[in-house]
Amino acid sequence: MAKLLLKLHPDMATTVASQPVPVVVERTLTHAFTRFTEAAQSLERSYHQLELEVIRLRQQLEERNAELARSLEENRRIKDSLYQVLEGMPCGVMVAERGGRLSVVNPAAARVLGAIEQVPTELSQLPFGVVALLEAARERQGEWELEIPSLTNELRSVTVRHASLADHASVFIVQDVTERKRCAQQRERLERQRALAEMAAVLAHEIRNPLGSLEVFAGLLAECDLEAEPRSWVEHLQAGLRTLAATANNVLHFHNLPALERAPIDLHQLLGWVRDFFLPVAKQSGVELRVGDGLPAIEVYADRHRLEQVLLNLAINSVRFVPAGGWILFSAKVDKSVSPAEAEIEVADSGAGIANLERIFDAGYTTRPGSPGLGLTVCKTIVEQHGGTIRAANGSAGGAIFTVRVPMGDPQ
Repeated sequence: MAKLLLKLHPDMATTVASQPVPVVVERTLTHAFTRFTEAAQSLERSYHQLELEVIRLRQQLEERNAELARSLEENRRIKDSLYQVLEGMPCGVMVAERGGRLSVVNPAAARVLGAIEQVPTELSQLPFGVVALLEAARERQGEWELEIPSLTNELRSVTVRHASLADHASVFIVQDVTERKRCAQQRERLERQRALAEMAAVLAHEIRNPLGSLEVFAGLLAECDLEAEPRSWVEHLQAGLRTLAATANNVLHFHNLPALERAPIDLHQLLGWVRDFFLPVAKQSGVELRVGDGLPAIEVYADRHRLEQVLLNLAINSVRFVPAGGWILFSAKVDKSVSPAEAEIEVADSGAGIANLERIFDAGYTTRPGSPGLGLTVCKTIVEQHGGTIRAANGSAGGAIFTVRVPMGDPQ
């Protein structure tokens, strides 16, 4: 007891030590100090546990804060990505909040609503027709379409779809479908043209079969000993039949060009055949047909029937523009300056020449009303199928010159 008092207060310890202390009081004090010591130790342990709990909670708080920061960063990244997707979407997106405020208008929507010079922030800033279209889409759902003028006053077809969000917000998907409608119309037009082409090919095939028989009988009549007037009728008949046959062949070759059937061909003999075959047409028009004198022996490996069609088309084209008393000249030569060597066939005339050299081989181009304008296009197709070229030019002294070049020899 004296030692304890000495710790608490040295003077008190001396006083107590000099006086006798009852045993009961000593025990009571000893018990009290023991309880105090235990309480202090318990408090120290609790404080230590509290420190540990604070450290643990601080760590958890730091982890939660780090997780929250990562979540916020991820949300920001996702938000940026979504905005980038929204900015890059080909269709327009508009979000209208309750009250008519536009919280989102992506660039595609601004482009679709091209009549607006500035990006709108309120529905009321949109053209009246657009607002009515949006309201119709919102109230009755489905896809709605409207034609609105662009900044260039060109009418554009616009469609709108609506979807509802929370808090009575609305999402409008707007699309410019002008090109889609134009493509659909073009596809429909092409389908009609394809159907007409198939029908034309069938008709041309059905016409060509009896034409062959008619040409044979007309040839037999021409060989008979007829008087001048009936003979002229037969020549007119032959000219008409051969022109009609060439037209039917052009239609067939334009829409269906089968594989070539190549064989050696003597060009001198081929040009002579073309002159004789086309002679009734030339006589009817008062045009002289000439074949170049002294043609060398030129042999090409080609489809004779196709080359006949090329030369007949060129002759028909020339005779249409050569006045009576004019002439058409067929000639041929070999160009050995290129490898492989090429045979060159030239069809020249004394007509008025070619007014539009750039479009002369375009399908459907013609300067004659009622003419299908397929002959020269077929010529170009057939010559290119042989690996050759064809070009048109005007002669220095007038008239047109068509030059066909095809490779010589077997391409195999």
